[in-house]
This record gives sequence, C-alpha cells and structure tokens, in this order.
Amino acid sequence: MLRYVVALCLLALAWAQDCQVANIQVMQDFDRTRYTGIWYAVAKKDPEGLFLIDNIVAQFSIQDDGSMTATAKGRVIILNNWELCADMIATFEETSDNAKFRMKYWGVSSYLQTGNDDHWVIDTDYDNYAIHYSCRLIDTDGTCLDSYSFIFSRHPEGLRPQDQRIVTQKKMDLCLLGKYRRVPHTGFCQS
Repeated sequence: MLRYVVALCLLALAWAQDCQVANIQVMQDFDRTRYTGIWYAVAKKDPEGLFLIDNIVAQFSIQDDGSMTATAKGRVIILNNWELCADMIATFEETSDNAKFRMKYWGVSSYLQTGNDDHWVIDTDYDNYAIHYSCRLIDTDGTCLDSYSFIFSRHPEGLRPQDQRIVTQKKMDLCLLGKYRRVPHTGFCQS
C-alpha cells in the first residue's frame, strides 16, 4: 500500500511541476570570467544522436576580443564499434541574458557532430560545480523534446557531498531528475 501512496505522490509532483523551457531559471549575475577554466563532466543527460560518452573534459576561455570559447574532449564510438577520443571546439554568441548563450560547436574531425545549440548555465558556485542545460527542440506545449545537460565539477572525482543536494534540486527544476547517467573518468583520453 505504501508503494502506491509514494507512486501517487510522485505522479502528483510531476503533474504540478512546470517543465516549460521558457520558465527555466538560469544563474543570476553569471560571471563568465569566474566560469573559465577546466570542468570535468561527472553526470550527463544525453540528447538524440552521436555524443561524447565519457572521459569528458571541457575548458572554457575568454579570448582577447572578450568572446567566450571552449574546447572539449571525450570518448565517442563511431561506426558501431570504433572507440576514439573526440576533440570538440565551440564559440559562444551572447544573448540578452548573461547566463544564456548560443553555442556553435564542431568536431575537429569531419565525422563528428556539428551544431548551434542553446548553452544555459543553470547554476554554479564557480569553484566546485556547474549545471549546464540545452534544449534542441521545443514541443508545442513548451516542454523540451530533445535536451541535454551536463553536471560539471572542477574535480574529476565528482561532486562534494554539500553540492549534491543543490544539484539534485536543479535536476528536479529542469524536469530531468532520474535522466542523468554518471560520466566516468578512466584516463581514456589523457594525452
């Protein structure tokens, strides 16, 4: 009986939650200078299509002209069984909200995916964790049909215990609780 009550409560919570992309809150007073540096993906929610699998390390930089760029490296599998490290490059176009960017990205090799997606910084403390979100396709009801999200840490070992509560709440706010998977760092892409 208790299982039914818990299931019913979770269902009611899901119905009550606002999952429209337009209502997603991003980081207030985002400081991209403090955001620069190396971030390790420790969890991710995958989109449709070819995507980095694990060993994902991103480095955000600010160029001399003030624009933000990023490089990322991670393991991919192509042609059904060929494992390799993919190098990705991104440039960011600013929007009216300093925590929302348009991210144009491409792989160093031609077989890798290219795109021009939203890149929203949902939350960060700059020193330990950051939560990134992107919706590629919005449904007619305003919810997202194809999204991806990264939980980044400055530490390859993962999040500190005090950050996990914050990150879990943000996953719920994004309507993505239970949709992430762990991103291991095995050294596969270390130079």
